[in-house]
Amino acid sequence: MQWKSLLCAVWILSPLSLIAQVSRKGNTDGKKIAMREAGETRLVGRPGAADSIKPMPFTMNGNGKVISINQDARTKIARGKDDENSGVKTDLPKAPKLALAPAAARPLDRIMEVNDKFKSVPLAGETDYFGNMNGYMVDYVKKYMTNFGDRLNHVSGRGASTFEVIDRVLRSHSIPKELKYLAVIESALNKNARSPVGAVGYWQFMESTARLMGLSVNGRRDERTDLSKSTHAAAKYLSYLYDQLDDWLLVVAAYNSGPRPVINAMKRTGKEDFWSIKSYLPKETQNHVLAFVATATIMERLNHFLLPGIPSNFDWSSLNVSGSGAKVKKAANPLLSKFTEDEVKRMAIVRIKAPLDLEVVSQMLETDRRQLGRWNYDYFDYLETYKTGNVYNFRIPKDRLDVFLEKLDAMEKASAKVQY
Repeated sequence: MQWKSLLCAVWILSPLSLIAQVSRKGNTDGKKIAMREAGETRLVGRPGAADSIKPMPFTMNGNGKVISINQDARTKIARGKDDENSGVKTDLPKAPKLALAPAAARPLDRIMEVNDKFKSVPLAGETDYFGNMNGYMVDYVKKYMTNFGDRLNHVSGRGASTFEVIDRVLRSHSIPKELKYLAVIESALNKNARSPVGAVGYWQFMESTARLMGLSVNGRRDERTDLSKSTHAAAKYLSYLYDQLDDWLLVVAAYNSGPRPVINAMKRTGKEDFWSIKSYLPKETQNHVLAFVATATIMERLNHFLLPGIPSNFDWSSLNVSGSGAKVKKAANPLLSKFTEDEVKRMAIVRIKAPLDLEVVSQMLETDRRQLGRWNYDYFDYLETYKTGNVYNFRIPKDRLDVFLEKLDAMEKASAKVQY
């Protein structure tokens, strides 16, 4: 074991010895997803971009190229229908009933998969999450469905088999199923979609990020267009972002703009929720997050209204629901507060000189993946900036230290081979 000791310098942490990794850099992969609104191409983060309530990030032609939107060509949502979908009884002398979201689609009855790794994705109407911004979010969904409901219906109709594959892959990573709608926002499920800055495929990966997540991108093949492999890579990337940000709306923002603008906004405000940092994010990123929530809400809770359109008497308040009413105190985001005293006592630091895949480490150490991710919240920065010889202070449970040292070689070899 002596040579192992030479490889790893190990400290048992104390509150004074815990120092965050400081090697960070900006969005080096240049990920700027182009979004087309009202015939105008705008890049994420471009200064002076106009704020818009109608983001339409997935208008593509058959070759995956971004094209302009013809505002006048949108199919108008049918209103004022006196049929079985509207809930109005025309043959009875009674006041018409308001059409409601069906019980099966309401949050209290929504089937929630047991997931001990990540929080659920908030949909519009979930007042415990959105608070006093819930009315704004529901109104945004209403406008979004009016403007883009026919397009979402088209994607929903032709994307059933694609969603099945995405669901299966996300489930294998314990990523909430609602994150599949990020692919709708990014590419409209078009594998050949290509943004003006070079992002490609279902999940719109830039080359550098794709390779970092294990995809092959070269002259012979581009796995960004492979549904299963690119979704595995997206799930991996989403989990790294969640480790760092601990909130799905912040993750969606970081997916669009890169992590750096989100991290900077959090540090500038001292806040860790989307609404508090929203004004400090690029306008396109703000719209991207709102469009994601709207799309996920419509596809999950209002999907049956996509074809006929929302009835004129639809009761939008039926989307609203509160949970137990008791606010559960969440763990502070490690970006802002680092770790609790108890975590510090249970933690050891091992200096590593080669990247390790967190899934591999979790399996070989038989320890919780989410704990590893939260403790190593800045690990993606290390991966993104890694050069041979770069060192990272990797945080692991103290009681797994001996196992880590014993299996380090195996973890390095397995991590080097990770490719979906």
